[in-house]
This record gives sequence, C-alpha cells and structure tokens, in this order.
Amino acid sequence: MTGENKALPLLTEQQILEAPESDYMNDAQLAFFKARLIELHDTTRERIREVKEHMQDQPDLADFNDRASWEEQWALSMRIVEREQKLLPKIIQSLERIRLGEYGYCMESGEPIGIPRLLARPTTEFCADVKNLKEVGEHLYKH
Repeated sequence: MTGENKALPLLTEQQILEAPESDYMNDAQLAFFKARLIELHDTTRERIREVKEHMQDQPDLADFNDRASWEEQWALSMRIVEREQKLLPKIIQSLERIRLGEYGYCMESGEPIGIPRLLARPTTEFCADVKNLKEVGEHLYKH
C-alpha cells in the first residue's frame, strides 16, 4: 500500500460491491477496509472499556434474587469482554495483512475471499470454501 491512499476518498459499500473483479483489493478498496478495521478496533476497545466500567459498579443487593440477576448479568458481561478482547488481535492482524498486501486473500488457498464476505466479517482470513472444510474437519474430530 502506498502513501497515495490517504488522498483517495473512501468508497461506499455499494461502490465496492458494484466494482468489477479487476478492482479487487485495489488501493481504494484497501483504504476502505483499513478505515473499517480501524473503526472496528476503536469501537471494540470502547465497548470493552464501557463493560468493564459497568462491571465495577456492583450495587448493594440484599435480595437474593436481585443478587443472582446481577451475578448472571456480570457473567454475561465477562463473556462479552472476553469475546471482544479476542477480536482485537484479529483486527491488528488484518491491518498488518493490508500493510503486507495480503488482505482479502485466503491464507490457505491464496484465492480471493470476496467482497461480501469481507464486508460481513472484515477480519476473516479464509475464503468460504476453506472455512467450510475447516469447520467440517473440526466437527468430525470433536466426535
């Protein structure tokens, strides 16, 4: 990726979806996904901060049912924080793949991942075919 990307206006999702295949992962598309990943990183960090702040505000609950409800909510909040914290390194890895010129291509097959899949999950590393094979393999080995 070159320094020229900074001057390019960001594309819209619609423009990316309508672009010809020959435009796949050009500078404008990479700039779009870089901006999306940076925004995702910032919002994810903010959500983690907000949930942690909320978790620190333990109310004084004398009623057993209220306390049980609060503890269940706390456990749910912890799961959310854990999930969000696992997302942050994936975002950073995706930004690094943009820097290296590898973003948008399957890490296993080298095939294009595809714009719709990247729009739905910008941190994805595998094309749908490879991901499906991995999931089938995981399912078979679990049983």
